[in-house]
Amino acid sequence: MKIIDATQENFNELIKGEKVLVDFFATWCGPCRMLAPVLDEIAEERSGVSIVKVDIDKCEEIARQFGVMSVPTLILFKNGEMVAKNTGYVPKELLIEFIEKY
Repeated sequence: MKIIDATQENFNELIKGEKVLVDFFATWCGPCRMLAPVLDEIAEERSGVSIVKVDIDKCEEIARQFGVMSVPTLILFKNGEMVAKNTGYVPKELLIEFIEKY
């Protein structure tokens, strides 16, 4: 699956999927840049989850709405409802566990 860049306008529609992992990131964030290729791999390998990226500098209101205080922050949504949240870099194996837990 392709990773989708969220905007203020399309975010609420994007999280309505069955399982959606949202990556709150910033272009200046080192750990976010480390996480990006991991998310790319998961997007290619896993069909059961959609991945959405939210640039906190462009979508401050969304980040504030979900209490994102540091990046990267990953929030897992199921049918539009937040079910899990993780802050900081996560290795691929742990990220897959995080996704599959719900």
